[in-house]
Amino acid sequence: MTFPKPVITKNDKTVKWLIGIISVVVFLIVAALPKIHLGIELPFNPHIFATFNAVVNSTVSVLLILAFVLVKQKKYEAHKSVMMGAIVLSVFFLVSYIAHHLFAGETKFGGEGTIRTIYFALLVSHIILAAVILPFILFTAYRSLTGEYAKHKKIARYTFPLWLYVSITGVIVYLLISPYYS
Repeated sequence: MTFPKPVITKNDKTVKWLIGIISVVVFLIVAALPKIHLGIELPFNPHIFATFNAVVNSTVSVLLILAFVLVKQKKYEAHKSVMMGAIVLSVFFLVSYIAHHLFAGETKFGGEGTIRTIYFALLVSHIILAAVILPFILFTAYRSLTGEYAKHKKIARYTFPLWLYVSITGVIVYLLISPYYS
């Protein structure tokens, strides 16, 4: 099977700026969330957003693994489709994540002892890597969409395991904190 044809024209200067701006804006919005609570009473439990996020993260994890298998099988068109699905789901996740924090506010973890240590170790590593993964994801996708497959493969070696870790630990963090949602 051959590689998919490029679907966008290469324009590194503009794309670097766009990816930088998008990454910084998303980071600043997410960083500001703990300070913002809308205080609006929704007609449903706002923690449904967190449950949705866990489902999306689980699905993204499966898609990332499937995409990895597909690329190893040289099924490049299928790999591309699966990865685009993972990116679209990640956008839905981000919107839902912001909504959850705006409407539900912060939840304190109530576990003690070893589970508390595990929770915070996972949470801290998840937050740090989630903060840095977005530009990697966008650059990896850009390299593929421009047909620069050697560069795509080179950056994907780092993007894939980091993104997979972030998506899996997001689900684990949810499972550990969800009993403390009020």
